[in-house]
Amino acid sequence: MSLAEQVHLLNATILNALIVALVVVIHNEALLRLSGVLAQMRRSHHFRLVTGVIGILAIHTLQVWIFAGAFYLMHHADGWGELAGNFSGSLLDCAYFSFTTFTTLGYGDIEALGILRFLTGIEALTGLVLITWSASFLFVEMQRYWPSR
Repeated sequence: MSLAEQVHLLNATILNALIVALVVVIHNEALLRLSGVLAQMRRSHHFRLVTGVIGILAIHTLQVWIFAGAFYLMHHADGWGELAGNFSGSLLDCAYFSFTTFTTLGYGDIEALGILRFLTGIEALTGLVLITWSASFLFVEMQRYWPSR
């Protein structure tokens, strides 16, 4: 591997780490704020939980769009790799690819090539961790507000 390739790989690693750090910080802050909002609600426990689920879906959607933006920019820049297959190069296609990657669904109709593959892998791992974190959060909220039997 040439020095230029090593530098490019290092740059991709730093960029990927920054994207992951951004979505993790957003997730943490959003869950903290959502927890505060739920604690202040005086409505039924069902309304609180529905609000929690909708809030978490919104948080994950934002995170997916952050990764989609990175895919879009990297796909259209030289030297980062590309997305190929059933892919037009649009931001919407990047969002679709990002949703299937974040949720680890991975239909396989769009494929990452080159250095862009590393962002795909890290998005799947990040999505798995953040979705699990969200499920744990909702479980705690359900225990807190669900009426005892």
